[in-house]
Amino acid sequence: MRAFTTEEQDLTLSDLSKRVGLSRATVRRCLLTLQALGYVQSSGHFFRLSPQVLTLAQAYLSSSLLPRVAQPFLERTSDALGQSCSVSVLYGTEVIYVARSARRRLGSINRDVGTHLPAYCTSMGRVLLAYLPEEELETFFRGAELFPLTPFTIHDEAGLRRALDGVRRDGFCMVDQEMEVDLRSLAVPVHNAAGRVVAALHVSTQASRTSLEELMNKGKAALREAAAGMRPLLIGP
Repeated sequence: MRAFTTEEQDLTLSDLSKRVGLSRATVRRCLLTLQALGYVQSSGHFFRLSPQVLTLAQAYLSSSLLPRVAQPFLERTSDALGQSCSVSVLYGTEVIYVARSARRRLGSINRDVGTHLPAYCTSMGRVLLAYLPEEELETFFRGAELFPLTPFTIHDEAGLRRALDGVRRDGFCMVDQEMEVDLRSLAVPVHNAAGRVVAALHVSTQASRTSLEELMNKGKAALREAAAGMRPLLIGP
């Protein structure tokens, strides 16, 4: 289902086969199953996701404690900073937005709940990677494709490991135009009541509008305050 995007909502069997790297026969069987379940619609040779897909997201959002706890803190922090704020979790080599308060669209990517981005070049991703057990971090490096999205992207393992060391030392992560030119962000870890890092909280802004110093001075304290407020409410192992 992730082969469908906002820009390309209608795809043929051949399109999907190429995107997911499976044979046309296998993709066809998957599509027929998804269609029978109501998650995919077809028109001629084209397939698209149906509104029924939203029930999957709603099931997660209504059953998971994190989005419900995070949302009011995001709203207050976003209001205070005048910038978009998000909470994300790590899934494989990517981060997935599970809660968001948006003030304006930044960059070329439409970010909303459910958006997934590479972990290695985002502030939230680096926060979450920094607190992984070493064995899980090794698994990440074996599966991740590190490549330069901008001239500023750290895209080698040694450089990324140094950046993660800095996150552990400082307790926050600043990423400046590494995923997209003119986009910078600041993130802090979100701990649960047991002290485990379960998510990352971040604020993003345009580099042309907000200096690194301004983002650091205003953003770090606000994010840490919000993360501290969430902590006792996130009951779990």
